[in-house]
Order: sequence, then structure tokens, then C-alpha cells
Amino acid sequence: MRNAETGSTVDMELEEENTVQEIIEGAAGYWEKDSGAYVLRKGKRLLRGQQTVLDAGIGNSDDLELIPDPEGG
Repeated sequence: MRNAETGSTVDMELEEENTVQEIIEGAAGYWEKDSGAYVLRKGKRLLRGQQTVLDAGIGNSDDLELIPDPEGG
């Protein structure tokens, strides 16, 4: 997981049943950010909400970015 604002990274272990929202909350908490103002980006695709890791197609070595919500949050 990479913080798009600062470039810092953190490794996260995810389970298939984790939701995108849970991942955002965990990463935002780590970087002391407001989780409601951020989304995840996987490549060019934005991820948000109740999709699970499995549903979103997040793989073991995928690079995810925590970015400010382009629609506001």
C-alpha cells in the first residue's frame, strides 16, 4: 500500500473477505488520515465501499494506492 500524497508505503496482509472500506480504514488509520476522504486505486481503477478483496480482484503482489477521493469525501 502506498500513500499517494507522501509516497510512503506499508505492507498489509489482506484476507479475501476484507472489504475495500476496511482496507481504507486500516491504511488511513496508519497514516493518521480521515478514512472518509480517501479511496483505493489499483492501477487506473478506483476501489471503494463494500467490495471484498476477492470481488475487487486484489492479488497478493498488487500495488494499491491510498488517494484522496476525487469526488470529495
